[in-house]
Amino acid sequence: MGARHDLAGKRYWLVGASEGLGLALAQGMSAAGADLVLSARNADRLAAAVSSLPGRAQAMPMDVADAGAVRAAAAQVGAVDGLVWLAGVYWPMRAQDWNAEQVEAMCDINFTGCARVLGAVLPGMVARGSGHVVLTGSLSGFRGLPGAIGYGASKAGVMALAESLQADLRGSGIRVQLANPGFIRTRLTGKNTFRMPQIMEPEAAAAHILRLMASNRFSHSFPTPFQWLFRAANFLPDALYYRLFAPN
Repeated sequence: MGARHDLAGKRYWLVGASEGLGLALAQGMSAAGADLVLSARNADRLAAAVSSLPGRAQAMPMDVADAGAVRAAAAQVGAVDGLVWLAGVYWPMRAQDWNAEQVEAMCDINFTGCARVLGAVLPGMVARGSGHVVLTGSLSGFRGLPGAIGYGASKAGVMALAESLQADLRGSGIRVQLANPGFIRTRLTGKNTFRMPQIMEPEAAAAHILRLMASNRFSHSFPTPFQWLFRAANFLPDALYYRLFAPN
């Protein structure tokens, strides 16, 4: 199984941690002894999140869509042992209902925002030869799904970015990990009007990510067996895939 990694005494920056999965993960990491910096756009929710944690934590309000704000926040945060990317926005959307503002927001926050934050943090880790990067993808990023314009593509981008980071940084002293959750009961999934199989509470999803972080695995997709459906879809011929997943 290999060595397990302890969070105690480590300093982590969690981006997108004021509610939902991010807050649940912050609570678990704080209980494990990590020193946390939490970022999100809503300063009030962020302050409440920090005050709810059992250990040391600092609030750093930040809009990941603003390059200047990301650079300024990173300068204030300084060197960290780890970065966890959890930020995201979501609107369910079909191509026929394309909303340019919402699609651009999903791409700019979910994927490009991730790249902005990495660009402000990763060079320092490379220079030090140590660090830990955890990115949050999604089961929706494995292959194109109906009604997922913007969101699915942005998550696929995050997942490909994590894979490229892993390819480059293996053996460098920087651990890269990718978590791909299914449906989580949050304010965002509350927008869905369809049935969400195996929907998880944020605390259950956070427990999956904590186990991933303690391990030497690169990626973890959950929950099982729901994740098997999305992993297997990659191997289906196009005609069969679309007939099963996007019937007319």
